[in-house]
Amino acid sequence: MTNQELTELVEEISLTYFKKPFVHQAFFNRRLKTTGGRYHLKDHHLDFNPLVFEKYGKAELISVIKHELCHYHLHIAGRGYQHKDVDFKRLLKATGGARYAKPLAAPKSLFCYQCASCQTPLYRQRKVDTKKYVCGRCRGKLIFIGRKTYDHSIQQTG
Repeated sequence: MTNQELTELVEEISLTYFKKPFVHQAFFNRRLKTTGGRYHLKDHHLDFNPLVFEKYGKAELISVIKHELCHYHLHIAGRGYQHKDVDFKRLLKATGGARYAKPLAAPKSLFCYQCASCQTPLYRQRKVDTKKYVCGRCRGKLIFIGRKTYDHSIQQTG
């Protein structure tokens, strides 16, 4: 999908769901890493992460477009356009936009260590020199266990 096709899709969704025209530009921005889209307050254009379309398809892209159009139309109307505002939450629910984009980041790989004395697990993004560093709880020797992949899409509660 090109930027021109994206802009036409945004214009169509704006007229269909918001009954208002979208008169600015929409672009794909590969520099976006963790967010699905972005609304620019100064010049009113929209950026979208192309990974949303590539990984999840057109349906997910449309829900992200609805989310960004909520920011767009509320800001232009002078109403509450931020995520915390009641106007934004109501409009987002009415149009069926996504509250959050699906996870886009690749799973992280962590280095796993365990204390030889107290058996406490230790996870680090960078490798630790086990000859130099010791356990923070009991000062015991650290043993390298292996690498573990941590997926950000899994939500932990508690």
